[in-house]
Order: sequence, then structure tokens, then C-alpha cells
Amino acid sequence: MEMQGIIKNGNLIHKDEWNKYINGLKTNKPEIDKERCRKLVKDSLVNSIKKRTINLRKFGILFSGGIDSSTITLICKKLNLNFICYSIGLENSKDLEYAKKIADSININLKTKTIKLEEVEKLLKKTIKITKKKDVVNAGVGCVVYAALDLAKKDNNNFILTGMGADELFAGYARFEKTKDIKKECISSIKNIYNDVERDFLISKNLNAELITPFLDKNIIKLAMQTPSEYKIKDNIRKYILREIAIDLGLPREFAFRNKTAAQYGSGIDKAILKLAKKNGFKYKKDYLKSLS
Repeated sequence: MEMQGIIKNGNLIHKDEWNKYINGLKTNKPEIDKERCRKLVKDSLVNSIKKRTINLRKFGILFSGGIDSSTITLICKKLNLNFICYSIGLENSKDLEYAKKIADSININLKTKTIKLEEVEKLLKKTIKITKKKDVVNAGVGCVVYAALDLAKKDNNNFILTGMGADELFAGYARFEKTKDIKKECISSIKNIYNDVERDFLISKNLNAELITPFLDKNIIKLAMQTPSEYKIKDNIRKYILREIAIDLGLPREFAFRNKTAAQYGSGIDKAILKLAKKNGFKYKKDYLKSLS
């Protein structure tokens, strides 16, 4: 089991090797028309999940209630696989709220944990110690990953599916709306995903867990490169193609087209970091995080 192309024999490959791998997947084939593209991406994602779970008796899914994790979850359900979804957040966080709503709507097994403010500092210290990354984004996202994996470990779920790569491949970030060349930005983003994979790999390894990333399958990366830019962002809606695929799979439209924020915001972790910074006499979150080493 491995994150396609980026982890070999249980170890993270070098960043230069990952860039070379992505460059080798670049294609000069023409873009695919909308309907065929949707079917190909959907079928490839199904196959990617199948081959990564074929030998697993059970596994978990990091479930935020966003389009990426919802799509993966719906495919796993249609394949009749044995899985549990895991969602974490502070009280009244949007991710927890929508994770519960979607779980009820599509009838899946969801386990959640509501994190208290005083727990966040402990999570931050653990995450920073493991990853050696003290910036606000990596610390915030790392906390979410650590807490969710730790929750899954309580069920002896050592293999966890994640939607990593979907934002980079299908223009999920706000910056894609401002770029003149979406295809070029997607290729650059999937190369730069190495830093995020490194963070999550270190966390999962520390917890003796293994992350599985269906979106990083080489066939999906190739298809993303052939997906027309106007099908990635349409009517100012990012990841449009994935939203339509999710609806095809049975996700109600109200959830498929929800504008979700990044993990550190949707979980409430970012606000918690700000509260802790002020509580400890720091004006800026970054200075507070530096003090936790």
C-alpha cells in the first residue's frame, strides 16, 4: 500500500524525484469533452479506491463534509466496503456540523470528536514536534490530521483514506480563480503538494497509521491534466467536475455545492490558535506557535 508514486517501500521519496514523476505524467493529448471527462474521472477514482482497498478488511476515511471526502465516501459505500468516517472539530465548527448532516443524509457510519480549547495546545505541541513545521497552516492542518488519526486508532483502524490532491488537481483553491493559466497552476500545485504529504506522512507514521490517497493515482493525475479548465471552475464554482460526480453518486446538491473552507478553518482550529495566542500574551499566531517548540 502506498500513496501512488510518492511513497515507496514505506518511505517518502525525495522532492526532486516527485517533481520528475509529475513531469513524466504530463501529456500533450487534447482536452477531453465534458461528459466523457466526467465519466473517465469518476471511473478512474472508483478503480483507484478499489485497488487501494482490495486487501483491507476495514479502514477509515478522513471526513470533513467537503466534496473530496464525500465523493470518496460515496464510492466506498457503493462498493460495499467496510469503513468508518472520522470527523473532528471544536464545538459549533462547520466541519462537524456538515459531517453529521451528510452522514445522516447518505446513511454512513460516522464517528466524531469535539475538541476543547485546552486540548488544542497539546495537539499543537505534538504536531510541531513530529513535523518540525511551526507555521500557522501546517500546524493547524496537522492538528486536524493528528486528532482524526488518533480517533481512528481507537477503532484499530490503521489505514485511512484522504482526499489529498483533489484541490491541486481540480482547482480547489481561491488562487485558481485569479490565475490566467489554470492548467499550469494545477501542475505547479500538484508538485508542491509534496510539502503537505510530508507533513501528513510524518504524523501518520508517528501514529503507526497509513494514509491512502486515491486522488494521487497516476491515471487521475493524467486525466486532471486533460480536464478543460472551464470544467474545473464554472460560474465561479471551483472543483465543478467533482461536484457533478458527487451528485451522480447520490450526494444531495445542497452539500455538493457547499462552499467549504480549508481544514484549519472548518474545524475551528485556526480560531482556537488565535484565542490561545492572545491568552498567552501573543499578538500574532505565528509568535505563539514558535513558543511551543
